[in-house]
Amino acid sequence: MKIVFMGTPAFAVPCLNALVTRHEVLAVCTQPDRPSGRGHKLQASPVKEAALAQGIPVFQPETLRFSDDNAKKIRKQLADLNADIFIVAAYGLLLPKGVLCMPQNGCVNVHASLLPKYRGASPIHSAILNGDEETGITIMQMDTGLDTGDIILQKSLCIHPTEAFPELHDRMAELGAEALLDALEKIGNNTAIPTPQDNSQATHSPLIKKSDGEINWSNTTEKILNQIRALNLWPGCFTTFNGEIIKIFKAEEAPLSKKVLIFETADGAVRVTELQAPGKKRMPAEDFLRGRDL
Repeated sequence: MKIVFMGTPAFAVPCLNALVTRHEVLAVCTQPDRPSGRGHKLQASPVKEAALAQGIPVFQPETLRFSDDNAKKIRKQLADLNADIFIVAAYGLLLPKGVLCMPQNGCVNVHASLLPKYRGASPIHSAILNGDEETGITIMQMDTGLDTGDIILQKSLCIHPTEAFPELHDRMAELGAEALLDALEKIGNNTAIPTPQDNSQATHSPLIKKSDGEINWSNTTEKILNQIRALNLWPGCFTTFNGEIIKIFKAEEAPLSKKVLIFETADGAVRVTELQAPGKKRMPAEDFLRGRDL
């Protein structure tokens, strides 16, 4: 099939790499380069870097709404490609109706949850935050709603009890690529049977904010450990200790009697095993405690 791919972060890269092995990727749409790091230098998205490595033309519109002059130009270029289908994976821009109906097979989205659960921006985070034991990938026919389109295919995945966001993210990204190829095969041979979502079962997954990383030690042990696992990569969990903001990367349940770095919670305690003090590198809790009067 002739495909236009739309995606931005690392999650979308396995999908793009899988597509080029079986299909013709005519072009890629991704978010504009953004300032990154301490020097605030412009950084290309992971999808842009992957596309350029494959020699695929890249478009980077700020918006695809027809009211924007640059968007009008890009929309005409996309229409002129005569793609069979547009594939979207964590693109970060809403597609207007005029774009959704542009290819003959419409637009298909790779979403990181078992819809209708966790519609929205942060489904992987939400699954860990809520202590879910299972998640998965949904390949969905896009409509004008937020992750409300008909389901083409789903693949489930178990969440390991101590699994943090980076590990689950990478496994989900690979599963997304696998599910996408299977769905495109069904679409190509006309065996796909889109199934409407049960809107009564829908839940929302909001965008994660930096403030979500602050730990409330009055929460239960399970909730705090899930928070640390879910927000491990960004924004990172933190607490205030002796007037300093301490970042916490790993923790485990511990008895209150054990003499290590332990915070009491509503129903027990959390043992912090890895953290970062201001101006210091990440370190084991034992190193942090050495020489400190607690």
